[in-house]
Amino acid sequence: MANGTVHNKEKFLNQVAKSLGRSRQTGPVSRPNWKKQPQWDVFKDLTQDELLDVLKEQCARIHTQVALATTETLTDVLSEVVDGFEAKSIVSWADPRLEEYGVDQYYKQADVKGIDVHIWDTNAGEENIRIAEKADIGLTFADLTLAESGTVVLLSDNGKGRSVSLLPKYYVALIPKSTIVPRMTQATSYIHKLQEETGKVPSCVNFISGPSNSADIEMNLVVGVHGPIKATYIIIEDK
Repeated sequence: MANGTVHNKEKFLNQVAKSLGRSRQTGPVSRPNWKKQPQWDVFKDLTQDELLDVLKEQCARIHTQVALATTETLTDVLSEVVDGFEAKSIVSWADPRLEEYGVDQYYKQADVKGIDVHIWDTNAGEENIRIAEKADIGLTFADLTLAESGTVVLLSDNGKGRSVSLLPKYYVALIPKSTIVPRMTQATSYIHKLQEETGKVPSCVNFISGPSNSADIEMNLVVGVHGPIKATYIIIEDK
């Protein structure tokens, strides 16, 4: 696709500067260094175990189940979660961590048990979305998880379609305990650092706080109106 052409750019910017009563700003803008940055103080001294306690408490508020696993027990815990949903189909990210944590071995077992597993295939195009629409479970790893709000952060990439966490009936997030952070402050800092190091950001960043929720004008909360109606976070003791 050809690049677009911008007409009268300098004239327009000069007019904006004139209207603001100042000269044109042509160099980089220096970021202010605020003396007070309270956003970094929330939960800053908590250990990973204490952050996990905060996360579990918040998950109870957002109607999200929490299961605990080690790298050795993960496949068994995942099997229990899938059986609890009585699921017959799973759609999953194509993620290197599937092999790293042994989830690929569970997928082989699930296939033998008659549970259909679809790994996101970039060559399949929109067929992935149609499969996700019909799947019982969408499964992804979380790149970060915010203890304060019970929010998993998902960074989309090749093989990591956003439909996996949005369209199936149920959602399962695999969360390495080492990736739990206090709050949104750390997540935005991480994404900013990612952009500085790589020169780009993911095509989509999803912040998911449990199952879908909706409240009407009378503030009556209804869970599962759109998107997954139930969610489970599996916390993996990875250190």
